Amino acid sequence: MTVQECRACGEAFFPEPLLAYSNMPKAAQHFPDSGALATDSGVDLTLHQCSGCGLVQLGNGPVPYYREVIRAAAVSAVIREAKTRQFSEFIQAHSLDGKRLLEIGCGRGEFLSLLGPGDMQAFGIEYSESAVAECRSRNLRVSRGYPGQDLGILPEGPFDAFLLLMFLEHMPEPNTALRSIRENLREGAVGLVEVPNFDLVLDKGLFSEFTIDHLLYFTRDTLQSTLHLNGFDVLSCRALREDYVLSAVVKKRSRLDLSSFHGDQERIRGDLGAFLDRFTGKRVAIWGAGHQALAIISMTGIAEKICYVIDSAPFKQGKYTPASHLPIVSPETLLEAPVDAIVIMAASYSDEVAGILRRRFGPNLPAVILRDFGLEAVPPGKFGSGIAPA
Repeated sequence: MTVQECRACGEAFFPEPLLAYSNMPKAAQHFPDSGALATDSGVDLTLHQCSGCGLVQLGNGPVPYYREVIRAAAVSAVIREAKTRQFSEFIQAHSLDGKRLLEIGCGRGEFLSLLGPGDMQAFGIEYSESAVAECRSRNLRVSRGYPGQDLGILPEGPFDAFLLLMFLEHMPEPNTALRSIRENLREGAVGLVEVPNFDLVLDKGLFSEFTIDHLLYFTRDTLQSTLHLNGFDVLSCRALREDYVLSAVVKKRSRLDLSSFHGDQERIRGDLGAFLDRFTGKRVAIWGAGHQALAIISMTGIAEKICYVIDSAPFKQGKYTPASHLPIVSPETLLEAPVDAIVIMAASYSDEVAGILRRRFGPNLPAVILRDFGLEAVPPGKFGSGIAPA
């Protein structure tokens, strides 16, 4: 199996590999015994970089056991102490006591068992049958699984938090895995994602860090972009363990709530209606045919109360506003066909337009500027001269 495009964003690799290594170990976690030496052989590694997102990755396929988590270093007393402290801080910072947490790829429960006997409801998934059995023998709540298309919704979920520790770099389909995880989370859930730090490899020239077990080599930037792409906001990202590890705290991205826009629309509609009602039976113009003005005219239904729209752009003059079909005219039309009031809708050019209006057409023409908060009256003589493109 040879990969031709980025596993994260789908863009093509740069044409030439970054590195090509021959006769490399074909697996970092399986060691041949004396009887297997005659048939053991190396593999060739090719290291590529995505021309789109920049993620560095192997062109090779995964090792057969990529779904399993094997932690040779997890028994270290130093690691246990550091992780216990880190998990405690994570739980406290995000008020996770009494909440549900899922570790994806929990191995034999090395980290899952460090979450403490408090109110945290900790669960794990692991692909290795023997590892799952060992976890269960230690009364850890672990089920067999892998974050892929077949995982579906876990019965213990949805979860308030998750751990994904030194596992993402092994995954041939990181997007599928991250989206599978996200599917099992509550809105606003947080997570701790850790990977080997490729920034350190680049900085120190650690040419021996490449292994067929690790398909993906994340810098701080490419880790964050991959997480963003798959629906997570990165709250923080720092280097740990003498910079060998990148540790990102993430939050499941929530859908934006734009319901307040409806209230804003009704407020503007009311303000415009009240102003136009002052000139019932008279002539009112709008100055500005930009996209915001066009939208306001359509959304507030005021077209029947407007005689024309003024705009300084010659290519708009002689045409009509889309949807509302008001004629668009030049500023000189104010002299030829005067109006009784003007609503300025020229966005960032509105003050410039007000200055031109006062200078060319005097202080007595009632005019208002449409601001984000509503209508603002244009007082006589407030604005200086200028040339407005709106």
